[in-house]
Amino acid sequence: MTQIMHGANEKTDHPPARARWAILGVVLAADVLDLLDGTITNIAAPTITRDLGGGNALVQWLGTSYALALGVLLVLGGRLGDKYGRRRLFLTGLAGFTAASVACGLAPTPGTLVAARLVQGAFGALVVPQGFGILGATWPRDQIGKAYSLFGPVMGLSAVGGPVLAGFIVDADLAGLGWRPMFLINLALGGAALLAAARLLPHDTGDRATTVDVPGSALLGATMLALLAGLIEGSAHGWDALPVLLLLAGLALFAGFCHRQRTAPSPLIKPSLLHNRGFTSGLVLGVVFFAAVAGLLYVLSLFLQQSLGRSPAAAALALTPLSAGIVVASIACYGLIARLGRRLVLIGFLVTLAGTAHLLALVTTSGQDTGGWALAPPLLVIGLGMGACFGSLYDVTIGDIAPEEAGSAGGSLGAVQQLANAIGAAAVTTVYFRADDGGTHATTVSLTVVAAITLLCCPLVRLLPLKAPEQHH
Repeated sequence: MTQIMHGANEKTDHPPARARWAILGVVLAADVLDLLDGTITNIAAPTITRDLGGGNALVQWLGTSYALALGVLLVLGGRLGDKYGRRRLFLTGLAGFTAASVACGLAPTPGTLVAARLVQGAFGALVVPQGFGILGATWPRDQIGKAYSLFGPVMGLSAVGGPVLAGFIVDADLAGLGWRPMFLINLALGGAALLAAARLLPHDTGDRATTVDVPGSALLGATMLALLAGLIEGSAHGWDALPVLLLLAGLALFAGFCHRQRTAPSPLIKPSLLHNRGFTSGLVLGVVFFAAVAGLLYVLSLFLQQSLGRSPAAAALALTPLSAGIVVASIACYGLIARLGRRLVLIGFLVTLAGTAHLLALVTTSGQDTGGWALAPPLLVIGLGMGACFGSLYDVTIGDIAPEEAGSAGGSLGAVQQLANAIGAAAVTTVYFRADDGGTHATTVSLTVVAAITLLCCPLVRLLPLKAPEQHH
């Protein structure tokens, strides 16, 4: 999120306090909408698949498509805001996001739903980067900490409540529409946020001299789309010529993206960052770990609904200890990052590993007789481990970069986390579906893979910078 502070318009005539709090409310509402729509399909995927068809491939694409578009275009969205004005991009993104949400809710086929999810994520990438820049232009420096302090609790409550709300909406079957109101509700929520934003957000002109690397973003998007399509196609229909060709095309496009990064006048990632061992190590660790835990969340939802026969609402409630653990650890560890540095990242990995091992042992021994209360302790431990890593890993990653690189580094890390969500939703569920035997074997195999990946991450922590930058806190 650091990039959104980069290039913020400096202002000395700030709006009055009431207007500033209203602007903060609009920015928070937009970010909550983005977070909710990024997580609701974790719970609703089995129900949507039963309704529309599409099989396992649709389950994988539902979360992957949104995170893919958001991650690929996040940095580009920030640059477009710098160039054309944050208010304009915020309103455009929010209007497009709302329209795409309605398209998701009305989608008649799996293909149209996935396409609408891609569009939804793309417009979300226009909204999210503008928020902190807007706050930086409207709040005095000595008071902006009050605004930022609300993001953690609000996002944490959304992370806990969003999937639960989605589960209850699906179970309620409002007007006989099943899962569709889960998206259609954004017509009211997004419409209200759009009207408020149009009235409250300050006008800004942007800087037309800002360079936007559209070809680089296009190459990155095509790379990820080809690789993920090959992975999903192979797991769903077998490894014939098509998925292999898609994977080869993805590798070729990635080579083109790397060449573009070396030659573009304003690349998406500053080349100097990639020469920094600590930053590159954090980037790689972030992709691997966040992909593993993102896939784990999908697998747990599938296990609860397909193996244990839970309803969407019951599955969402069963996962609340994990979400609560993330929130509690994220808040508790905030003050420890400066003192512990990369040791806190290692602690987070080890706690996540312990919780995953506990859950693996429980599923292996109890199988389809696993009770809800028995799941709560390992899920809470996994959540605590994830929460310890979520803030600390990327804070430590930027520990030894130059101040002038902070904007590019923050944008790159935010985008990489979204791409890791897309990769994990595709890769770990591929393991799950390839091992699916109608019982719990697929879950044990998936948990074993997640545990192995987390264990592999532990010794690599020593490649990170020792501490997070002091000024970051």
